[in-house]
Amino acid sequence: MLPGVACVTRAGASGTDGPSTSLAPGLGSYTVVLELSADSPAVVRAAAALVLALHITGAAVGLASGALALIYRKGSALHRRAGDWFVVSMLVMAGVGAAVAPFLPQRGSAVAGAFTLYLVVTGWMTMRRKPGAIGPFETFALLYAASVVAADLYFGWQAVSSPSGELDGLPAAPHFIFAALAALAGFGDLRVIRRRGITGVPRLARHLWRMCVALFIATGSFFLGQQQVFPQRLRNSPLLFIPEFALLAVLVYWLIRIRVGSRFRSSATAA
Repeated sequence: MLPGVACVTRAGASGTDGPSTSLAPGLGSYTVVLELSADSPAVVRAAAALVLALHITGAAVGLASGALALIYRKGSALHRRAGDWFVVSMLVMAGVGAAVAPFLPQRGSAVAGAFTLYLVVTGWMTMRRKPGAIGPFETFALLYAASVVAADLYFGWQAVSSPSGELDGLPAAPHFIFAALAALAGFGDLRVIRRRGITGVPRLARHLWRMCVALFIATGSFFLGQQQVFPQRLRNSPLLFIPEFALLAVLVYWLIRIRVGSRFRSSATAA
């Protein structure tokens, strides 16, 4: 449910019974469970329950508000309101995942969560910035993206070099895929800095693809990474790929629409 993390509650094994956290990266599927023993201090159990509640709530609100933001007319009050809910819930969801994952340990999931935070914040900031303006934030974003690239390449190399071909149960491919996405995003940050800001279609496209990719990671982590929450007949079913492909189709549609629409308006104005 999270870029990298999803939460469930189930009876623990070997005499444990408490909150459990199941990790799944945005691409691929595997499960690692963190369980608390029955004699854990009350404060620890309460903290774990709070973390799980924040994660689950953020995941649910993020997926719902993200879908609504895509449905509502772009630029409308409803779209902006859904977008605000999406940003806040995704920050909670991804922040919890990025903070918890290293302790399980799931280093790849931690980086995926950090990357999702970056996508949401930079996508939001793109529309908050005045057109054609930049500031220190864009430089920080570029350095942040470069750090994600470096971390994913390093973890990917560790996976390749390990006898099992995995790192914390995750193969090398997802690390390299996220590194490529972060490199693409970082290149976009560099272009914004070199141009001293962006306006018009490039500004809208930057906002759109970053928000949609963040939603794609969360959607894939839930439908593909947490198949244990679905009925048995749906597990490993191609039907679980429908939300991800639908989201990609919506992204492509809007990227084409804003570019074609802009050219049409420009032609009409020139005529």
